[in-house]
Amino acid sequence: MLHNPARFFQRLGALILDIICVYLPLALFSHYLIGIDLLHIDFIFVLYIFLAPVLWYGYNVGKRLSGIRIIKKNGADVTLFTMFMRTFLAQYVYILTIGIGLLISILMVLIRKDCRSLHDFIAGTYVTNDKPEKV
Repeated sequence: MLHNPARFFQRLGALILDIICVYLPLALFSHYLIGIDLLHIDFIFVLYIFLAPVLWYGYNVGKRLSGIRIIKKNGADVTLFTMFMRTFLAQYVYILTIGIGLLISILMVLIRKDCRSLHDFIAGTYVTNDKPEKV
């Protein structure tokens, strides 16, 4: 059994914080002051979601503020490959299933004791409340 998993509302709260603290300021600054279109801003945000956990012990801003982080199932830090699987491959599955995969993921986090979603299974990760050992 995986230790100290982050629950659904912790994960949702972290996503909302990322939107408020990172996406909205990025969108407002980039679109209105520099003139970058929203499609490019979305791409930058996805890169942030992809890279931040690799560079910051499984955290991004929203997860850090929520006290949760992404780690590999074996407890190791996530890698670029892990985050590629979690971010891009899993999103491709969600698109292919016309959102049904996303609904299944939400149910998985709500129902499963380890709170792992479909993208966690694809990447071999889970979201935990445990702090990193080497900060």
